[in-house]
Amino acid sequence: MISVDGLTVEFGGTTLFSDISFQINEKDRIALMGKNGAGKSTLLKILAGVRQPTRGKVSAPKDCVIAYLPQHLMTEDGRTVFEEASQAFAHLHAMEAEIEAMNKELAERTDYESDSYMELIEKVSSMSEKFYAIDLTHFEEDVEKALLGLGFERTDFDKPTSSFSGGWRMRIELAKLLLQNPDVLLLDEPTNHLDIESIQWLEEFLINSAKAVIVISHDRKFVDSITTRTIEVTMGRIYDYKATYSHYLELRKERREQQQKQYEEQQKMIQETKDFIERFKGTYSKTLQVQSRVKMLEKLEIIEVDEEDTSRLRLKFPPSPRSGNYPVIMEGVGKTYERTLPVPPCEERGQDCSDNSQVLPHREDLGGSAHIVFQNVSLTIERGDKVAFVGRNGEGKSTLVKCIMNELEHDGTLTLGHNVQIGYFAQNQASLLDENLTVFQTIDDVAKGDVRNKIRDLLGAFMFGGPEESMKKVKVLSGGERTRLALLKLLLEPVNLLILDEPTNHLDIKTKDILKQALVDFDGTLIVVSHDRDFLDGLVTKVYEFGNQRVREHLCGIYEFLETKKMENLQELERK
Repeated sequence: MISVDGLTVEFGGTTLFSDISFQINEKDRIALMGKNGAGKSTLLKILAGVRQPTRGKVSAPKDCVIAYLPQHLMTEDGRTVFEEASQAFAHLHAMEAEIEAMNKELAERTDYESDSYMELIEKVSSMSEKFYAIDLTHFEEDVEKALLGLGFERTDFDKPTSSFSGGWRMRIELAKLLLQNPDVLLLDEPTNHLDIESIQWLEEFLINSAKAVIVISHDRKFVDSITTRTIEVTMGRIYDYKATYSHYLELRKERREQQQKQYEEQQKMIQETKDFIERFKGTYSKTLQVQSRVKMLEKLEIIEVDEEDTSRLRLKFPPSPRSGNYPVIMEGVGKTYERTLPVPPCEERGQDCSDNSQVLPHREDLGGSAHIVFQNVSLTIERGDKVAFVGRNGEGKSTLVKCIMNELEHDGTLTLGHNVQIGYFAQNQASLLDENLTVFQTIDDVAKGDVRNKIRDLLGAFMFGGPEESMKKVKVLSGGERTRLALLKLLLEPVNLLILDEPTNHLDIKTKDILKQALVDFDGTLIVVSHDRDFLDGLVTKVYEFGNQRVREHLCGIYEFLETKKMENLQELERK
């Protein structure tokens, strides 16, 4: 369906990738993998037609519809949520208007035998056949299903898009793309702003309703669920596997082992050849053999081994200072926002609203009444517990975290235990870094003990490897780079209660694995707000579910909790 031929991209003398070719077929569901900076997003932009390669071309049929969801959007204001999502059908309404105009023209003309009249008949017939083959009778129902599936409430439909944060606008754009029923859907990190229920809805949609899909995602479970083919971008080339992500990891390991063996054999051969040349270069009888070997070495293509696999690198926390038996105790805790004045969008308030739950009032049509986020929360977190806060965005997960941190006033009693020392990763943690320090200095200032000997390894694991990267000033880092650095800085400080609010959004799968293992080994208490099921699996043993102004405790892991939720949903459906 789509052919990629000889694609090359160069930046100021640096080659991102060179002469890559592959085909995208109908119903392909492809995971585009590779470390950060390998060129995945650039390749997606070229496929979408928003960027041009240095050389090579992308070929697609004329009527092929390609829809692209970038990581960051620039959206227009002026429409409601429902109106904006309905823009997915704008081209069809334009087609309908064009057909109507052509039929009107045919009715008014009398040159029935002319070539132009016959051409107009053929055009209107062809367009009408295409238009009436599309079922538009239920488009409003389709828009509603998509918006509800992505986490919106019906009360949100008539609100202006300008009243929503960037994360929620991303969902509106995603709804528009899905409703277009494109031939190829290109998704760059689509799960970063979705809660668990919305991710599950998106998975089911892509598996059951989408055509060809290419996705970049650091969510291992999401990628494994929806894709059947993996294209790895690495060191300027690609490897194409007809395999799921998990199977691809096994095949990649075998490939690298084979590369390493071939590299070592070649290096041995090169050294033996050099020794021969050095030994006989002055011997007349061996002149031809020496010259032959010199030419062979000049023409030899050196075998390269793909980027080093750092999966064995382990990050260990410093021992936790001992806290009391119950680090967090809540009795009747509640949070209510008094809605007396309209609240402007997040951007105007200078707040980071990527989760949106901590600033939920701006999503309402504020008019003087109170909005209850949650009420009567009573829970006890014991020393050594590792718990997850989960639920749909806007139900108060980050709000309760801010109550624990004493950043928000609340009803009821919230008590921190004896000698509790908190390490807190907030949504705006990256903005608190000292911009005048280098990356290396930022970590060197907090690293203690044996960890100091591994600073460069740690920076490499968090994608700051090499002198050039580690000596960058914080002020020149991107938002994602700052987030990773802030997280690494936090993980090196001796604490006994870690509170992490969506820590994995900017981490690739390998770095998430390193972080997860460090948290599993952490001997303190952990509260994590996350929608990443694979990250939570095996990490937490207790789940607190936020929803309908309540917080419910589930004494199980994340997948047992999700199975319970599916059963509850089915029972609710039967009751209805």
